Amino acid sequence: MSTAVIIPAAGLGLRLGGETPKAFREVGGESLLVHAVRGLKAATAADLACFVIAVPAGTEDVVFKELEPYVGAARLRVVAGGAERSDSVRAALELVPMDGIDCILVHDAARSFVPPEVIERVVAAVRSGAPAVVPVIPVTDTIKRVDPGGKVVETPDRSVLVAVQTPQGFEPSLLRRAHAVEVVGVTDDAMLCERLGVAVQTVEGSEEAFKVTRPRDLLLAEWILAERRSS
Repeated sequence: MSTAVIIPAAGLGLRLGGETPKAFREVGGESLLVHAVRGLKAATAADLACFVIAVPAGTEDVVFKELEPYVGAARLRVVAGGAERSDSVRAALELVPMDGIDCILVHDAARSFVPPEVIERVVAAVRSGAPAVVPVIPVTDTIKRVDPGGKVVETPDRSVLVAVQTPQGFEPSLLRRAHAVEVVGVTDDAMLCERLGVAVQTVEGSEEAFKVTRPRDLLLAEWILAERRSS
């Protein structure tokens, strides 16, 4: 059995600034999307057989040509994404083969430098029987819950809080069932599974799996890339 990867990369990434969609912004002379695909392929134990990338409408051919050299023997499909992340995942999910795939990963292109071992942990957990798996890291900041007026309501115990990363891994039929229902207010695919009453398993993530969101994140990405190239 093999793994398929969905990368929703149709968003503009307005907080990052600039006119180029976030996934196409460059670090070290290559786009975040290229770095993400290359990083996924480095996780050899994940047995990646299919990449489905959701991109801004009209860029499908350009992205296919850009990514084709990096997917190796894996199948590559590029589809126009939607207005929301969930729309892009749903469009990509329709192109994932029904047979021969025992795990589907959903991965943010903006988390371009996830270490291979994190990816492999997610896939291994799905193959061990967990229907939904997310990589996480501990929350180090003190977190406050506030009311609409900005007043603090409570301070949750941060020892039981984690920050969730990607790739998130799913048993294929579960992910399809999750995306067949209403998705209003959902911020990741695991949350859809939670709404179905499915227990989501966590595995250890990595600080290097941070999400490029703001301009300063590009500086950190450049540093990580330089460190990897020099090692």
